[in-house]
Amino acid sequence: MSAPNPELRRQVIAIYKELLNLGRDYPQGFYYFRPRLHRAFMANAHLRDDETIKEGIERAKFVQKEIEAL
Repeated sequence: MSAPNPELRRQVIAIYKELLNLGRDYPQGFYYFRPRLHRAFMANAHLRDDETIKEGIERAKFVQKEIEAL
């Protein structure tokens, strides 16, 4: 099993932190948002292919825009 690309790892951590910060203002509360965010990221923790990781980052950015629209 190869290690993920360090740049992609940095991007994943950054988008996770940004989403976590947005969750503080989530309508149903931070304690509702945080476990679901963590579960979503952990469900994809096994990914090692750069292209699949990039797709996941794009999906996270889309979710970020949706949350900002709330």
